[in-house]
Amino acid sequence: MKNVFITGVSGYFGSKLVSLFEKKNEIDTIIGVDVNPPAFSSKKLKFRRHDVRDDMYPLIAGGNIDWAIHAAFILPPLHNKDLMEDININGTKNFLNACEKAKIKQILHCSSTTAYGFHKDNPPLLTEDSPLRGNNDFTYSKNKKELEFICSEFRGSHPEICFTIIRPCFVVGPGFDNPLSRHLKRKIVLLPRKTAPFQFIHEDDLVEIMYRLLKEKKGGVYNLAANGTMGFDEMIDILGNWLLKLPSPLMSPLNNLMWFLRLKFITEFPSPGLNLVKYPWIAGNEKIKEELNYKFKYTTREAFEDFARHVSSN
Repeated sequence: MKNVFITGVSGYFGSKLVSLFEKKNEIDTIIGVDVNPPAFSSKKLKFRRHDVRDDMYPLIAGGNIDWAIHAAFILPPLHNKDLMEDININGTKNFLNACEKAKIKQILHCSSTTAYGFHKDNPPLLTEDSPLRGNNDFTYSKNKKELEFICSEFRGSHPEICFTIIRPCFVVGPGFDNPLSRHLKRKIVLLPRKTAPFQFIHEDDLVEIMYRLLKEKKGGVYNLAANGTMGFDEMIDILGNWLLKLPSPLMSPLNNLMWFLRLKFITEFPSPGLNLVKYPWIAGNEKIKEELNYKFKYTTREAFEDFARHVSSN
């Protein structure tokens, strides 16, 4: 029987993991922490309201934790960058310190393909060995890159720990609800004139892979991305909305003004976040398919279509 510790248990990844673990007979107890209570119930879950910046060792100690999963992270950009970085960076350091003190033997850290960064000169396919360049002007990407270096140092200092880092691309499905999904659901969608192909992974594929990586004790780094890509024109057409393309010299300052004025009904991203759609950052998935013999249930397009069906039914 396995006992699991999950940070960010009330969030997208955390809630999907609990839903999956609820069905697994070998999972006994889940200790989940978050600043907000979960919007779901589980007989296996012991929820603790807790800020990840506070000491987590008392929550882990004595719990005979087999798997520790760090899924807590601020995704929506905050105007207060210092607060965002404090939670993301110090929360992760705190998690690792607690795991070290409790002598946890298996850790999974949720990173992101955004750690590679959105750059004009990205290669056609980013592998796990590609350099992590992030985007220093976009806090989310910047922090994901920085945290990978912190995790790498921790892994090097603790070879006895099975340490897994996953780099999922944008996760989509019925639970897809973040600034990107809300932007795409607007009746008139503002985007730069030139956009790059985009990649998704379905939420069901994501948590199934996470579970199997833990169960099979696969340490190392893994890109998690479905087969294929799709364009933003296709996404907006599938959702039945209208696309308004603007040249970047106009789009960027307009977006900046809307961000500064906190007009969330127009944008929830500062302008550096526009690079996310302008430049390619396509991740290869051969490693996860080969080492886990994993067959994705959904392609990028099929995953997005599942999200679209959920939108149309609500």
